[in-house]
Amino acid sequence: MQHATGAQIIAVANQKGGVGKTTTAINLATAIAAVGKKVLVLDLDPQGNASTGLGIDRSRRDITSYDVVLGAAQVGDATIETEVPGLALIPSNVDLSGADLELAELPQRNFRLKYALEKAQSRESYDYILIDCPPSLSLLTINALVAADSIMVPLQCEFFALEGLSLLLKTVEQVRTSLNPTLTINGVVLTMFDKRNNLSEQVASDVRAYLGEKVFNTVIPRNVRISEAPSFGKPALLYDHRCTGSRAYIDLAREVLVRDAAQHAA
Repeated sequence: MQHATGAQIIAVANQKGGVGKTTTAINLATAIAAVGKKVLVLDLDPQGNASTGLGIDRSRRDITSYDVVLGAAQVGDATIETEVPGLALIPSNVDLSGADLELAELPQRNFRLKYALEKAQSRESYDYILIDCPPSLSLLTINALVAADSIMVPLQCEFFALEGLSLLLKTVEQVRTSLNPTLTINGVVLTMFDKRNNLSEQVASDVRAYLGEKVFNTVIPRNVRISEAPSFGKPALLYDHRCTGSRAYIDLAREVLVRDAAQHAA
């Protein structure tokens, strides 16, 4: 649901790695920015792939999401403009890999990111804030879910997909019960879909049977150009906007915006 006072905050999360989470965060953000919205990507993954994929070299990551979460820096100090007009980034680096242990010692440890974003009045500055979560159900991911209005789950079309999804949904339910009662499921995005593979079709139909309208109509295909783009420090939409992967993310952005408009009007 759109927050009454501005930006919608979406946590892009899945505790399983290699499902297209970062790819979804940066390409969806780029596609939303391309229609004139102001977007912030908050890289909360110690691997820093979203930062690399948006062309922010490690030498430019002096102040990061690590500093923001631990209270050593303000949101504004850590924010960098990317080469995509309207798209800003709070970068990450390997310092974040120790953040879980440090957070465990701090008061209000689950609310650090929420308070940092509120203090900076970040909602007023952006239309969307996308948080790229680490591939684990860690304190960093919990911080993202507490700060977010909704969670978007990229789900790879493979055999164990539903198992991992049910675990993630349990975590969402726990967060909703005890920490963030307004957290909703923005939607599930089927990624790495291979139409030549019967398993992809089977997983897609199982997930749709399980979650119904929560699953986006748009499916992200397996696509070489999407895989190549990060090594050039570009979202796929800048690297090759005509490839099937880029077109799919443009369709996904359209679907997200239409859903949000409908919810906002309701």
